[in-house]
Amino acid sequence: MKASILLVEDEADLGNVIRQYLEISDFDVTWFQHSTQALEHVRVHLDKYHIVLLDVSMPDMDGFTLAQHIVQIRPDMPFLFLTARNERSDKLYGLKIGADDYITKPFDIDELVLRIRNIIKRNFTAVEPSSPRNYIERGDVRFYKDSLRLTIGGNESMLTPREAELLEFLFRHENKVLRREEILVQLWGDNDYFLGRSLDVFVSRLRKHLGKSGVVSIENVYGVGFIFKVMNISSSQ
Repeated sequence: MKASILLVEDEADLGNVIRQYLEISDFDVTWFQHSTQALEHVRVHLDKYHIVLLDVSMPDMDGFTLAQHIVQIRPDMPFLFLTARNERSDKLYGLKIGADDYITKPFDIDELVLRIRNIIKRNFTAVEPSSPRNYIERGDVRFYKDSLRLTIGGNESMLTPREAELLEFLFRHENKVLRREEILVQLWGDNDYFLGRSLDVFVSRLRKHLGKSGVVSIENVYGVGFIFKVMNISSSQ
């Protein structure tokens, strides 16, 4: 079955090129040039899509705002920003609200296709939710890897795909000192300033969630990285 993509891009020429190339690459594409129209569509049809591609600078509603509406409707929906804005603050904000990636125009269309495939593969190769190995549990914390849910003492939160990816990595290396460089390279293949700042955002958000737990915490190791501390483990994966 073909993966389905929702594209929101107001530039007619660029939108046509992206849509046609993605269709040639064996994707089903639904394209909107207006954010408000796209939002009305996703309120009803968002479950049919595997990923959303959003232009940041739109005339009626910017891509950041549209993304926040999409996250409210379906918290586990992967999305990727396409933008001519190259400011670090914009990139960090996009990742903070849950974006899986942020691609600056002009971009290589083949690279876009590869990034889309990687995101879809990472998010839609899960086992069925009923599988007994679908979660990791430590004390009062239960992390459902495939549905991106985190429950702590009965309180449930939804994680972004990158937050979930990082949390699973931390669970695999619990009670060990992890260097920032190690996390960046193993998870995202590089160690640069932008990814480092993104890591700080994800760690901060996970730390806020885990602050409700009496068992699990993320602690800084000054000048080195982090330690994912787990106390009184009562059950395992």
